Amino acid sequence: MQDKRFSKRRTQIKAGTRIAEAILDFVGQAPLSSELPAANPELRARALAATAARRAALTTSGLSLPPGPLGWLTLLPELRSLWQLQTQLVADIAACHGKTAELGREEMIYCLFRHTDAQAVRDLVAQIGQRFVVQRASRPQVQAVVLKIGMHIAQRLIGKGISRWIPVFGALGAGAYAYYDTSLVSDTAIEFFAGVIDVHADEAEPDVGDSRR
Repeated sequence: MQDKRFSKRRTQIKAGTRIAEAILDFVGQAPLSSELPAANPELRARALAATAARRAALTTSGLSLPPGPLGWLTLLPELRSLWQLQTQLVADIAACHGKTAELGREEMIYCLFRHTDAQAVRDLVAQIGQRFVVQRASRPQVQAVVLKIGMHIAQRLIGKGISRWIPVFGALGAGAYAYYDTSLVSDTAIEFFAGVIDVHADEAEPDVGDSRR
């Protein structure tokens, strides 16, 4: 029994690390957006969110996760596809609010994963009413936050989360999860870019080779 728990924990650590690496691939540089500042940015953002949620459901509807602790391996490519769609959604929501310049690495992590691990993202963005205080972080600090998120996702997938209900509900469950997750991302992004964004950079060290900092 103890060996089984150790094996499961080792798998979670491995999965969490791989997931964190995948997340970093998507948050380093925000995708370009063709959206222009909208007269009613919330209305436009809601329309973008509805379209993206439907696309996310279709994209992941073929997901079938094998039972067992190694099932996450087949899920990771689906998560990457979902995050690609969601990062574009966040970039489009920022653009229709006229705040593309405010979308950096920390803001992207916050929008994508606040609903996943609110405690971890507080190290990067703190909300005070309608004001959002963003702390620019060094790459090691960002990696530490993303690793926490990756471990949280891995624990949910391998423990009592998707690895149990996906084999039962199949494509329907996967699509519903992607729709719901994308809707939460859009809710966070709309609230964030509609608010006042206050960036603090005095405590962060610039990343070597990062041309955006």
